[in-house]
Amino acid sequence: EYIRSYYYNKLEYTRFSSSVGKYVGFTEYGVKNAAAWNNNPSILSRAKAQKEAYCLHSIQIDYNNMLTKSG
Repeated sequence: EYIRSYYYNKLEYTRFSSSVGKYVGFTEYGVKNAAAWNNNPSILSRAKAQKEAYCLHSIQIDYNNMLTKSG
């Protein structure tokens, strides 16, 4: 799962979660940002692509490391 969180003064105001597939706001400011970002297809598709670029690329490396170190 890919998660990207945005914080201000140690308070999370917006988060993208690949399991949800969209941005979710936790404060008034975050809800406004999430609504704007979710309505912009280029921002939303870029966030969804990060799962494939980061998570799916690294999972094989992590899986191979677990297999060689288990015993």
